[in-house]
Amino acid sequence: MHAFANPARFLRIARPLTPWLGWSGALLVAVALGAGLTVTPPDYLQGESVRILYVHVPSAWLGMAGWSGIAVASLMQLVWRHPLAAIAARAVAAPGALFAAICLVTGSIWGRPTWGTWWEWDGRLTSMLVLFFLYLAYLALAAAEDDQGPGERRLSAIFGLTGAAILPVIHYSVLWWRSLHQRPSIGIKGSSIDGSILWPLPIALLGFTLLFAAIVLMRMRAALAHAKVEARLRRLAAA
Repeated sequence: MHAFANPARFLRIARPLTPWLGWSGALLVAVALGAGLTVTPPDYLQGESVRILYVHVPSAWLGMAGWSGIAVASLMQLVWRHPLAAIAARAVAAPGALFAAICLVTGSIWGRPTWGTWWEWDGRLTSMLVLFFLYLAYLALAAAEDDQGPGERRLSAIFGLTGAAILPVIHYSVLWWRSLHQRPSIGIKGSSIDGSILWPLPIALLGFTLLFAAIVLMRMRAALAHAKVEARLRRLAAA
């Protein structure tokens, strides 16, 4: 990973990679959502509402994966002092919060016809809501540290690392507690979802993940450009 610690080397890779990831992701998302809305059949129990699966599952995955990225970047910042680690963690936080919010909203919409209620304080929904609040807290803390000027920004890194404790709670909540939320439908031994409904989901997962990666790279590039401008202004002010 230290091979990418140099911002110039990182930018040489990120600039051409960003549009490739973005357009590939957008194409895959369009294919998956188009197939999910027009090709796949309705579920025999849930009817047409099952189609929200193609947005809800990828957003849940990216909401959790986003905080995993923050935790890894925070660890690299605290242990190895990787110069791009703090920038990467901050770049992940906003899209991670967005997808966590989409997960909560789509889950609520899906739950209304399926469970008969918009919200239930069960383990999975509540722990996902806690993750969303953790994102908001991280964004506020990171912004406060950035306002203080250049520094190690260790407090947000510690928060990003310790906040990862919520991830296993989210994952195992449907196994630990009685819940309206169904247990995992896809596992090593197979899937309880019929193949005629399931096949667009991996395409949607890959497409949304590529879009997420493109957004993160764009935000990292913007942060590096902003830091470069600020450093130039400080040199001019000191001259």
